This record gives sequence, structure tokens and C-alpha cells, in this order.
Amino acid sequence: MLARLAFGDLPKKPHTALRDSAGRLRYEECVTRRGFDGPFTILYHEHRPHEAIPVGARAGWAPARRESPSPLRRHFRGGELVSSGGSVLHARSVLLENDDVALALVRPSTDDDAYFSNGDGDDLYFIHDGSGLLRSQFGDLRFGTNDYLCVPRGLLHRFVLDTGVKQHFLVIECRGGLSLPKQYRNEVGQLRMDAPYSLRDFRVPAFAGPSDEGIRASVVQRQGSFYGFEHARSPLDVVGWDGAVYPWAFSILDFQARVGQVHLPPTMHATFELGGALLCSFVPRPLDFHPAAVSCPYPHSSVDIDEVIYYVSGTFTSRKGVGPASLSLHPAGIAHGPHPGAYEASVGATHTDELAVMLDCQRPLFATTLALSVEDASYHRSFVEPASSQFTG
Repeated sequence: MLARLAFGDLPKKPHTALRDSAGRLRYEECVTRRGFDGPFTILYHEHRPHEAIPVGARAGWAPARRESPSPLRRHFRGGELVSSGGSVLHARSVLLENDDVALALVRPSTDDDAYFSNGDGDDLYFIHDGSGLLRSQFGDLRFGTNDYLCVPRGLLHRFVLDTGVKQHFLVIECRGGLSLPKQYRNEVGQLRMDAPYSLRDFRVPAFAGPSDEGIRASVVQRQGSFYGFEHARSPLDVVGWDGAVYPWAFSILDFQARVGQVHLPPTMHATFELGGALLCSFVPRPLDFHPAAVSCPYPHSSVDIDEVIYYVSGTFTSRKGVGPASLSLHPAGIAHGPHPGAYEASVGATHTDELAVMLDCQRPLFATTLALSVEDASYHRSFVEPASSQFTG
């Protein structure tokens, strides 16, 4: 949640009557977090916002089937997934999940034909390739390649894709919520001057008032199931809104990386806090400037954390065999680090051009049966020096 914003027609005081020029009463809707104790937004509708009629079960993306957790380092070649096409609402391919997060890839080919509301978590999209509009009751929000795009839990929206453009998104369902790291804010909630980004880096919807696309269907996700509703009128009937809960976009390239004399821990790249996880952004940057610095990540044992890295672009100096849309999973309790030769070769390096998204998860991650179809089964063995390896294949 960012700063408080206000657009459109609003009464002087919350929870008081707002009327149009003909004297018709507007209807207030409060979108709240953590019950009534957290951030909130108040929207004002032309009509009652809770009149949608249920029409039964509705299709969404296929539910994930979990496999047992593995103690092995794992690599999933996400770029080899066969795209099913369709809309964002139907085309998610879930690869990894636990009770806090679910990681999926989606390659949509058509606009959503219904509005969608995820009641299970905040959705954070990383736009690996593509562009378009996120359309919601807050207005239109344009997104493009390398953007993070956040859709808070429970907000009605749909994707309108730019035509003729390749679309490829990483989606993280943040079941425990999403926020900015607390250490980046001062005592009044403002982003500190030494934070790795400023509020100017975040883009918000362009509010234009009520609109009607002729779409009357909406879909709500709850506990992994999908429920359909029909609206008598357009749900995009908001005349004004005021609050701190709304969609936003932020380019990973606007993240200001920190550099030290020697290698800094991944927490220096912290971008967003998720319930049960920390998301970090690795962006092109100068490397450590001590004359004897080993700039490649040191081998380490994260005994409390399952680490996932989603590779976007550039040269991944610490890993072999990974490419765009690869996901590596290094589970808690298993020592991991660079591939043979990478640690030694990094001495004297001055910069990196890699672009990647990392997730440190407190609970074990489960691979889905779909993930197994694109798994690199030799990945764990690839960390052994070839001359000393007792493995073959």
C-alpha cells in the first residue's frame, strides 16, 4: 500500500451523503485490510455495488496438484511450457506454491471477457514481456515489459492486452498480502530518502469516472475455487475514490541497487514484503569495488528459507544452464551457491547485467505436476566438479 490518493467526486466527510446534480444518492463502498485496522479505500458508486447475482461455478485456471517437497536443488525451464493461450483469467500455469504464495506463468492471448476479483490474495504480476491496460473501478493503468503490477486482494478488474504484442507474465499470488518493507519508511509513513525507490517511481490508474464496456459477468476466486456473478449494470460506475488501497505499477529498472566494497547479502535487494516471504530484485549494477572482492554470491546454507529465482534476462554468472523464464528452487537446509568455476571467475569483475526476481520463502515450497513436466532433472548434480563427480549422466 502506498500513499493516500483522492480522485473524482467525494463528500467533505466520509460516511456522509454524496448526491449527484439531480439529487440521487451515491453509494459508498469501503475496501479495508486487516479487518478495519489496516489501509483502506472508499469508493463512491452510482448504484449499489453488492447487487450481483450468483450464477454458479465458473472456470478459472486449473488448480495446482502438489508433489512432495524435495531436498534437492531444482531447476524448472519455464520457457518450455506449452502455452494454452486464452485470457489472464484462464491461462495461469502454477509451478510452485505453499500456504503463503503461489508462483505461476501466464502467456495470455486474449482480453479477459469478465471482471475478476481474487479473494485469496494480492496478485503481483511481473511483466516479462508484453503491454496493455489493467482496467478497474479505479481507472485504467498502463503496464509494459519489466513492470511489477500489483492488484490488491478483492479488487474487480480485467486485462485489456495490446494487440500484436507477445505477452508473458510471472504471477505471484500473495496469500499473506504485499507491502513495502517497513525499514524504507520514516515515522510518518513517507518513503525515506535512502529507500531504493521513491513514490515518483510508482504509477497509479488514470481515473476518468463511470464507464460501461457492456460486460456484466464477474468471477470471484475464493479458496482456490471460482464463482460466477451477473451484474444488472456496469460495475465500473465509480464517481470518485479516496484511500491507500489501489492497483499500481513499478518498473524493476527503477529499483536503485546498492553496492559495497564486498558482496552484500540479498536483503539489500529487498523490494516487497509478502506474508511469509521477501521479494528481491536483481538489476544491472556495478559490482563490489574492494580490489580482492569475490563478487559472485558465496556458498551458503539458508536453514530457514526456500529460495526461488526467476531469471529474466542478461548473463547469470553464478548459474549454468538457466535462461529467460527459468526458475531455480534451492530448499532450506541444503547448502547452495554458484556453479563450479563461477566463484573463481568473478574475482575482478566490475559489473553485472542480470535481471532477475528472487523470492525467499519461510515455508517449504511444493512443485506442481505441471512444474515436473519442465524440470531439469540433472540440475542438482551440476554443482559437482566434473572431475570429482561420482555421478554420470
